[in-house]
Amino acid sequence: MNFVSYNIQYGFGLDGRYDLARIARSLEGADVIALQEVTRGFSRNGFADMVAGIAALFPDHFWVFGPACDIHIDGGKGGLQPVRGTRFQFGNMVMSRWPILSTRTLLLPRSRTIAKINLQRGATEALIAIPGGAIRVYSVHLDHVSADERIRQLQFLNGQVNAFVQEGGSLTGGGELDLPELPLPDDYMIMGDFNMERESPEYCALAGAGGGYYGRVARIGTPMDAFAALNAYTPDSYSWMDPDDHGKRMHLDYCFVSCGLESRLKSARIDTQSLGSDHFPLWVEIED
Repeated sequence: MNFVSYNIQYGFGLDGRYDLARIARSLEGADVIALQEVTRGFSRNGFADMVAGIAALFPDHFWVFGPACDIHIDGGKGGLQPVRGTRFQFGNMVMSRWPILSTRTLLLPRSRTIAKINLQRGATEALIAIPGGAIRVYSVHLDHVSADERIRQLQFLNGQVNAFVQEGGSLTGGGELDLPELPLPDDYMIMGDFNMERESPEYCALAGAGGGYYGRVARIGTPMDAFAALNAYTPDSYSWMDPDDHGKRMHLDYCFVSCGLESRLKSARIDTQSLGSDHFPLWVEIED
């Protein structure tokens, strides 16, 4: 099964062109897709409904959208104006070949800024009925400015991920309303744009500190970096490129998995040939 994460930068590629079809082509063959920087009502892409546009390009996939940020807009600069009632929404999507049984958008901690934009960020949780059982997939987008804020966000997120079985996700006791009882899988994948580099303080806040004689030891409750588990990193590994300076590159996107999925990991790669965003699709394959 192929899982892929892609920050699609409001639909704009490295060439500055808005092209959802190009993004969709780079995701062909994916079974489960986690997207970040998906918008509705954004003046910079003509107030496009990216959710509807993307869903139309994947007619065989189920989908959910988690708008972490949702605000009223009066209009854009220039002549183009939105339809009355249009709202600016910013968030994450998850798409799947198999039914998405439930979803929640977990609002990540944030602090009030003065001069630098700080949108509400979220982690969109999707409970997916993959063959042989169910799995949780989280499409995540962390703050891009403050390492301290990212650490707080990751600590909160890890707490929510680990509390899932005890809390029961988005619904428990559904029989009272003739709704099904949802499965409570231990296994999960956390995919997205973390805006952090490997071995940074925030990376260690989620994956645990390395070093010492034993390095990182797999522990229940501590997510594992799928690329590290597969020795898939290269010395020049990157998942983001500055559109104005292609020599400026960073590894900002990751897939973390529960310990129970370690033995099922098969491969991991980053498709740096895709031009649909300033980020690149991150692929992880697991055995079904």
